[in-house]
Amino acid sequence: MSFRHRPDPPVRTAKGVAAVVSLQPSLRRGALAATAVAFSVAALGACAAGNNAPTLEIKPDNAYAQVEDIKVQNALVITQPHHDVKGPTAVSATLFNNGDTDQVLQSVTVDGQKAELKAAKGKALEKGGLVVPAHGSIVLGGKNNAVATLATLPKGLTLGDVAPTAFTFSKTGDVKLDSFVVPADGSFTEWGPEVVPAPSESGKPSDAPGDHQASPSAPAGDDHAGDEHGGGEQGGEAGHEGGEEGHEGGEVAPGESAPNGH
Repeated sequence: MSFRHRPDPPVRTAKGVAAVVSLQPSLRRGALAATAVAFSVAALGACAAGNNAPTLEIKPDNAYAQVEDIKVQNALVITQPHHDVKGPTAVSATLFNNGDTDQVLQSVTVDGQKAELKAAKGKALEKGGLVVPAHGSIVLGGKNNAVATLATLPKGLTLGDVAPTAFTFSKTGDVKLDSFVVPADGSFTEWGPEVVPAPSESGKPSDAPGDHQASPSAPAGDDHAGDEHGGGEQGGEAGHEGGEEGHEGGEVAPGESAPNGH
């Protein structure tokens, strides 16, 4: 009796199973990688801009306020650059109207003091104020722009202070904020008042002839000037002898023709 040798069972099945088993770690690693990518995208999406984005919570350093459709931005009170000089003070700001109808800026006050409004160059006030067009804006201060000017900085305020400021509109009403008081100097010069008085020169001597007239109550030490000019032109040679008439001669300002005493 002969026995046939039965061939071994095909190994394709086993290899196939092995192949499947060997692919499982690769699939697992791919799934983990895909999960990591998806997580990263989600994390980045959380930082994207939106209505509640953290970057929108950052407020600028300059004065800013919004009431209904009106927004006031970059508000400044720009006054004289020298503490000892009084003069015009300007209010600078940008006014936005996000509404569907025009609004009129009726007044601007700084610490209760009302500013004078003037329209942009070549224009006139409309409806008793400055019109801020619907979905538009206007700028206060600067060349050829509308201006709001105070006669002087309100009493009690000085450079570096924060001034309570109110912008009154025809529909929205008051938009209030605190504005920094800055000097009309450097980068603020072009936005400041149109007229900036020069600082006082009262403490400095003048070289112009005739500026220094002797006072009748001048001290006796001033008689030396009269001695040098003949002791006072009205006293003739008496100034050389006693110098006592020098007071009379001192009343003639330098540069003026002396009367003939002979």
